[in-house]
Amino acid sequence: MLLHIPPFVTGWGGFLRAVRTELALPYRLRELAICAVGALTGCAYELQQHRPEFLRAGGSAAQFAALADGIRASNDDGLFDATERAVLRLVVEMTQGGAARAEAVTAACAAPPDDQQAVELVGVIAAYNMVARFINTLDIQPE
Repeated sequence: MLLHIPPFVTGWGGFLRAVRTELALPYRLRELAICAVGALTGCAYELQQHRPEFLRAGGSAAQFAALADGIRASNDDGLFDATERAVLRLVVEMTQGGAARAEAVTAACAAPPDDQQAVELVGVIAAYNMVARFINTLDIQPE
């Protein structure tokens, strides 16, 4: 779909390549956030694309399945550690409400070791909300 609009290909491709490959944010947290956004937005395409990445990053099939219910997952201390639950709460608030309460931001951003990674986490969640909304609106389905 994007190939019809060269400026989108250039900008979008460069931006998402950087989000996927150039951030200091741990791979597992990045993929957890991306998959949680995909699940919460019902974006089958993103879930198909990122499930293998999530598993490679150390996530489990049970964790991936649990993301279908973001609120329940964000409270599941049997499947997710405290850091992952804080990230999931941030994803839920940003995805469902468009923004997050200060408490959710503070909790999730306390997990990464520095301010840069905390900002990267918020950026990953925002970026993949953009991706999911684009894909869902144009009804792009997995192949």
